[in-house]
Amino acid sequence: MIRKAIKDDLNRIIEITKACAVSMISNNIFQWNEHYPNIETFENDVLNESLFVLEINNKLIGCLVISNNMDHFYKKVKWLTPNHNNIYLHRLAVDPSYQKKGYAKQLMTFSFEHAKANNIKSIRLDTFSGNPFNNIFYSNLGFEKLGKIYFRKQSDKPFYCFEKVM
Repeated sequence: MIRKAIKDDLNRIIEITKACAVSMISNNIFQWNEHYPNIETFENDVLNESLFVLEINNKLIGCLVISNNMDHFYKKVKWLTPNHNNIYLHRLAVDPSYQKKGYAKQLMTFSFEHAKANNIKSIRLDTFSGNPFNNIFYSNLGFEKLGKIYFRKQSDKPFYCFEKVM
């Protein structure tokens, strides 16, 4: 079941994202660290009602942010569609013990259904250039790689921006 997150979910979400960070670092993927993602970011996501969680057998195993707000760092990207009526995906995470079982795809499919139900023109996101798994995953879901942005607190390597026209 996918539902909107509540404040009581935050500790479990942080557990999941920290476990994901450890897993990525063990594979030489330096996408998340002690700076990001953090509890304050997820608290804002809950307040904005943009954080969704995936539960399997009443256990929270994943999350995804679906936002209508374009962050300032996306303004220089040459997107495929005009900058209105888009959604932005952030912080997709699945507990490492549940990965490679289709749950990330389930969360992404939920975002596609959300976009269609709300007449959204495109879905936009970014992912770390040094994460080959995510880059292939998003491409296989029909996203087009467009430009790059930098988050220096996370890495000196770029993050690639992707867009899927609905």
